[in-house]
Amino acid sequence: MSDLKKNFHYYLENQDELVKRFDGRVVAIKGCRVIGDYPDKDAAIRETIKNHPMGSFIVQKVELGTKAYTQRFHSRVSFAPV
Repeated sequence: MSDLKKNFHYYLENQDELVKRFDGRVVAIKGCRVIGDYPDKDAAIRETIKNHPMGSFIVQKVELGTKAYTQRFHSRVSFAPV
């Protein structure tokens, strides 16, 4: 498992506790620990890359449920069997 996946799993496994501490904030996670919290994703990336290379951490909005890490895409394209 990649380090980025491990960091995301850390978020999922600790989401309830992280919500208690950082609800509504955006955190940077590296090495399965929070290395910073910020008001928005832009600030999180801008500040974290000052000390950590891009791709070595994840940035995640902290909130209950799956909304912060789930996206749905709708398309009007249909696929026909070949």
